Amino acid sequence: MAQELAKATVTPLNGRGAGTEIPVLFNPSEYNVEYSASFTEIAAPGLSNPILQFINGNTQVLSMDLFFDTWTDGGGRNVLDATEPLTALLSIDGTLHAPPQVKFHWGVFQFTAVVERISQRFTMFRSDGTPVRATLTVTFKQYRPITEQLREPRRNSADRTKRRVLESHDSIWLLAAREYGEPRFWRVIARANDIDDPRRIEPGRVLVLPPLDDERRREVDDAT
Repeated sequence: MAQELAKATVTPLNGRGAGTEIPVLFNPSEYNVEYSASFTEIAAPGLSNPILQFINGNTQVLSMDLFFDTWTDGGGRNVLDATEPLTALLSIDGTLHAPPQVKFHWGVFQFTAVVERISQRFTMFRSDGTPVRATLTVTFKQYRPITEQLREPRRNSADRTKRRVLESHDSIWLLAAREYGEPRFWRVIARANDIDDPRRIEPGRVLVLPPLDDERRREVDDAT
């Protein structure tokens, strides 16, 4: 028995059209999911290259081409009638004051997002100029509610006093970047160890790394 072909759909999750599935005329031949992260470069004295500091993860981006044809099976009607439900997802919903969130669903694959961009290319026309064939390049940007993200486990914090041996190839800035996540917190280490000149720390010295609490963060922020 032949397995039924799953049909791709786009469903608004809120707003006036919430829950109304928008079927695509033809399933995409492929789709692309993009992952990325943001980093910043921090210059540290004595290093030939800057330190790369992680800032945050970026939202996933889903993109694909969707084909619409109303000439072959549609009586030659205007293809805009078929594409309009999708392009309308970029319009501001009066009840939300923003475009709606949507779910792209195709078989086992689901992607909750907002429609970020649609490019519509018309490739066939009736004799009077009415378009009857089009390809939509659609870009979805992942949407995750704040409540969902807050439920995730938080990153470990430097909440206990530690001791580290400064190696010959190391520096107080690299140590701060590893232990506290940012090299600018070298001042916390320097203050806790009575270091006057951070460029002249003898290798092999045992350094105390205190917890990075709010008070110490404010002290560093005030000093920079």
